[in-house]
Amino acid sequence: MTLYFDLSQTLPDAGPAPVGHDVGFCQQCEVRTSAICAVLAKDERAALNRLGRRVTICAGQTVMWEGDDATIVANVIQGTLKLSASTGDGREQIVGVVYPSDFIGRPFGRSTPHRVTALTDARLCLFTRGAFDGFARANPDLGHRLLQRTLDDLDRARTWMLLLGRKNAREKIATFLLDMSRRLATDGREPLDSFELPLSRQQVADVLGLTIETVSRQLTDMKRAGIIALPNRRTVDLLDRDRLVWCAEAA
Repeated sequence: MTLYFDLSQTLPDAGPAPVGHDVGFCQQCEVRTSAICAVLAKDERAALNRLGRRVTICAGQTVMWEGDDATIVANVIQGTLKLSASTGDGREQIVGVVYPSDFIGRPFGRSTPHRVTALTDARLCLFTRGAFDGFARANPDLGHRLLQRTLDDLDRARTWMLLLGRKNAREKIATFLLDMSRRLATDGREPLDSFELPLSRQQVADVLGLTIETVSRQLTDMKRAGIIALPNRRTVDLLDRDRLVWCAEAA
């Protein structure tokens, strides 16, 4: 069951920071060099920090609901979340996955286009949309960074359309694993050679337009070929990245 995350208990609409609010949090933030606020000067980051709250959510909790008023936005500090949309008969389609340093929500928008649900335990730097929009208008560098992120997301969506429309099952799985190894690396680090999949195999299948049987079969074939190792159901070790790249790009 998806749990609703009651933001009204954690995020009043702006105003001075309450007692215990860590105004020096930005200096220790894990994604301070890669999140959208990285472009801000120290005093500007401190001002933005005073508008937000750090919140912790558990796997399965929903942060934003598709079609609801866009009342909040957030930087992802830790954890992985999914973006999903519903069909007319109630079926869910995962349309994206967000990682640490990604930005969620719709600034300058009226409604939320997707449901946002935590796949793992996660931490967010959360803002009311009104407070964030006002700050972004007063700080053009932040607005420019938002535009860059939007264009990056658009490029990623177009690449994903190619993956879904033209690649076979082996190519899809290989591309997905390479993308995971890059996106789960934070703070400018090199792509990871070992990582925990934040999605179940059924969710991977849903994202890639495959069946769970096909996902499991392809992973097993790559394991037998010595391209990857699967110590358990979620851990993936990339043993031969070059061959995995070849699998992702093979015609």
